[in-house]
Amino acid sequence: MLAATQPAPATARMARSGRSEWQSSCAILTSKVVSQEQSESLPVPPVSGGVDHVPAVNGNHSAARMNLVPIEKSDSNPLVLQQHRQKPLSMSDLSPAPMHGSNLRVAYQGVPGAYSEAAAGKAYPNCQTVPCDQFEVAFQAVELWISDRAVLPVENSLGGSIHRNYDLLLRHRLHIVGEVQLPVHHCLLALPGVRKEFLTRVISHPQGLAQCERTLTKLGLNFAREAVDDTAGAAEFIAANNLRDTAAIASARAAEIYGLEILEDGIQDDASNVTRFVMLAREPIIPRTDRPFKTSIVFAHDKGTSVLYKVLSAFAFRDISLTKIESRPNHNRPIRLVDDANVGTAKHFEYMFYVDFEASMAETRAQNALAEVQEFTSFLRVLGSYPMDMTPWSPSSSSYTPS
Repeated sequence: MLAATQPAPATARMARSGRSEWQSSCAILTSKVVSQEQSESLPVPPVSGGVDHVPAVNGNHSAARMNLVPIEKSDSNPLVLQQHRQKPLSMSDLSPAPMHGSNLRVAYQGVPGAYSEAAAGKAYPNCQTVPCDQFEVAFQAVELWISDRAVLPVENSLGGSIHRNYDLLLRHRLHIVGEVQLPVHHCLLALPGVRKEFLTRVISHPQGLAQCERTLTKLGLNFAREAVDDTAGAAEFIAANNLRDTAAIASARAAEIYGLEILEDGIQDDASNVTRFVMLAREPIIPRTDRPFKTSIVFAHDKGTSVLYKVLSAFAFRDISLTKIESRPNHNRPIRLVDDANVGTAKHFEYMFYVDFEASMAETRAQNALAEVQEFTSFLRVLGSYPMDMTPWSPSSSSYTPS
């Protein structure tokens, strides 16, 4: 496990200053995030200092905005409301950074019981997890020394890429220092005593709904599907509001935390359902050659996508295998116009290209490949060179018990 980096002197002074100063800093952070979102022409709800005004994610309200109160089992009452369970971190209530010597703090998006929490526990077994209500908050938590690392999903074997996090990787200056591949084992959850024939809807993260669509149909559960921010948040929402007509798609751990029963186990459409997470830090790690490494880059060219073939040839010539290629709109220049006096104006969409390849930046072949890529591109950035996840394959194992 990587040791936590010591806070910078300015951060240490912030931690010792009054809470009013810290809240002012958070307010500045929030305003910067909002202005940055608006500059990219993305619709952003107003952000203020209260939890009730946390913006929606994926078009849905976060668990914090719904004022959800987690529940857990007890001997006297199986559903006892807990007023002090850890809630997701939001822009308005970021706490000061941990002092030197504290346990490694790892930010993730979601609430306790989320698959991202399990991934954080796999990446850093002895860590203190920090739930965040948005992906953006997890990035900012690391940048502000509130967390030492962030563990965030980037792709799923069934649902594909998580585009939001690819955009945030480019916007922020964090470095990828590792990866975790987590088998995803979905369950259909409901309140105790609820039978499947009484259900009228199922809620989950959009990826969770997509990954179980065929299985739900085979089970005859053809009721309404509704998307929420995360899988565990769906379980929390049902428990807090005593919804006896609603089921959630989430993990078995979420059922345990929020006092729900498992109506169906393993409802993902494919047993090979794996989500890949990346581990983010403020500083990069030193690449090595004594174990398999992966390197992630992003590049663009001001003359469009015609350069892509040349870039890929730089890797093929050196026998470097690509494991991922992803294109995303270039927000700084979304359209390139080419005027032709004879036929008119051609409009070309401009893209950023994300590529993962199996080589360490400590290897000469990787250095030479990127030197060649740089000749063909107008923009090139190494997001990280990091160890590959080489853990044994066990698709049925997705449980996680925090320390």
